[in-house]
Amino acid sequence: MREYLVVFLVAAAVTYLLTVVAREIALRTGAVAAVRDRDVHAEPIPYLGGLAMLGGLVAAYFVARELPFLSTSNVFTFSDAGAVLLAGALICGVGVLDDIFELDALTKFGGQVLAVGLLVYSGIQFRFFFAPNDVQFSLDPGQGALLTALIVVATVNAVNFVDGLDGLAAGVVGISALAFFVYCYEITRINEVDRATTGAFLSAALAGVCVGFLVHNFHPARLFMGDSGSMLIGLVLSASAITVTTQFSSEDIALGADGARASWLPMLLPVALPILILIVPLMDLVLAVVRRTRAGRSPFAPDKQHLHHRLLEIGHSHRRAVVIMWVWAGLIAFATVLASLYTGPRVWATVSAGFAAALLLTFVLPILHRPGHAADPLSAALSGADEEPSETL
Repeated sequence: MREYLVVFLVAAAVTYLLTVVAREIALRTGAVAAVRDRDVHAEPIPYLGGLAMLGGLVAAYFVARELPFLSTSNVFTFSDAGAVLLAGALICGVGVLDDIFELDALTKFGGQVLAVGLLVYSGIQFRFFFAPNDVQFSLDPGQGALLTALIVVATVNAVNFVDGLDGLAAGVVGISALAFFVYCYEITRINEVDRATTGAFLSAALAGVCVGFLVHNFHPARLFMGDSGSMLIGLVLSASAITVTTQFSSEDIALGADGARASWLPMLLPVALPILILIVPLMDLVLAVVRRTRAGRSPFAPDKQHLHHRLLEIGHSHRRAVVIMWVWAGLIAFATVLASLYTGPRVWATVSAGFAAALLLTFVLPILHRPGHAADPLSAALSGADEEPSETL
């Protein structure tokens, strides 16, 4: 656990420092979010935060290879992690070109497919699913590659889509990565196997990267991650989940904390977790496509009717809207992990209490404390000007 903490801190520190360099590169190359009619931010803000994030991930990778425990792990731990970082560098490069030159959607999609192809070529793809009665469903290479492509591309675009408020995407993905780290670590502890896994390493590094970037990106943001960052962290999040199916046996994943055979949830978690974590932005994406299509507009035509816009409309400040969506992301992510590893009334009582608290924060807090009229330190800390960065879709 201590070495994973080192990985987290290295990723956070390097990302924090490189963000200043990335901002300067963005200003020199013209990768700047200009102020448009549909935007609320009052001045241009640089992109290319993905460069700093990639630097943080790479630094964590090389440091981890020298740590006493992680350096002695299975050879596949770092070979798979290296493949994920190569695919991440590829998709980050596509995002950098988009941040500078504004690539068309088809070109970006092509870059995403190439990155998935690199993952599949490196052996990182879904291979099997299984039922609680020990029946295993094997996938042939074509089926596994197709499912891998669907999950990765959907996650990449969902993260890109949710990057609509300062700190929103980085916070959601950072919380999700922490939840998945807990899952990976607990799986190894419960089954008494090697604690060093690709999923745990990547999720710890990804959480650190998001924390380091948030210092510069939380409202008011000094830098946007841009497509270079949103596509990178989306790919790493989904790929870290996929590595669980390549490095754990079906027996390991299926065994619950009480030693009994688990239900369907943990067996489907590598597929379900990226979707469940991003269920709010994915739902927002579907609603946006339906809304725009019904209005006779392109599904990719931006508007201001997303969920985070609605939170602003009902009385939340910019910062508070972001924190509310972090709360929902954390609730979904950690509830999924808890339900997959543990059973009993305490688990469901904890999840129910979290759900009730999230509802109160979402709908009651804006009634009690309007932005600019906060009566308590929490509301004052979370209140801020209703400024908003450019939307990515």
